Amino acid sequence: MLEATGLMVFYENMLALNNVHVRCKAEEIVGVFGANSAGKSTLMYTLSGIMEDIRKKEAMAGGERVTILGEIRYQGRDIGGIKPSSRARDGIILCPERRRIFKESSVMENLKIGAYLATPSQAKASLEYVFTLFPALKNLRKRVGGFLSGGEQQMLAIGRALMAQPKLLLLDEPLMGLSPLIQATLVRSTRIIRDQKKISLIVTEQYARPVLPIVDYAFILENGAAVLEGRRGELLDNPDVRAAYFGVN
Repeated sequence: MLEATGLMVFYENMLALNNVHVRCKAEEIVGVFGANSAGKSTLMYTLSGIMEDIRKKEAMAGGERVTILGEIRYQGRDIGGIKPSSRARDGIILCPERRRIFKESSVMENLKIGAYLATPSQAKASLEYVFTLFPALKNLRKRVGGFLSGGEQQMLAIGRALMAQPKLLLLDEPLMGLSPLIQATLVRSTRIIRDQKKISLIVTEQYARPVLPIVDYAFILENGAAVLEGRRGELLDNPDVRAAYFGVN
């Protein structure tokens, strides 16, 4: 599905990603775990193509110089340098951290905005699916996004991403700032999305424990570098990883 090798991202002289290698197979859920400033969001921006867009805009404006190195292959094709809109049309959809919904627009308007890549029949089917996956949104469909709770906003952000017909869904810290109950609901929904829609997912989180039960494979980032990788069981067998990222001894 997707494999990135030797990814390096520089902001001027600051190294944000250092020779990172990640991969996600078809219908697989991959976790990327690390502390704040480990490089998780930079990785997601790079995979989705947003970092390439940032690099070009900074160059045109004479601002901070952004350098991107390495290779990203998606479905066997090199997509390095391809703009984010083209990657989205190919099925790589990012659900960014901190929700980033349109707070002045209603739930329905947010979902319709997400469907810009869908045909009318796809949009209708996806809307029905989102309301089945997150029933609370159906009852709130006329409510303005800014008046939703944090958990409801996150459901809306994921729902909006699903409206874009993803084949590879990138979830950047979807559990940030949410209660354990809402976290459990979103983790369960993530597995349902994979099982029912056959979508591959890459999920980043600072704390791995809530996501661990659904992850097939995981990578640990520290200071922009991937320091460890393995299947769920392999990482749980490592006492240092268990203590630092899974909250268990």
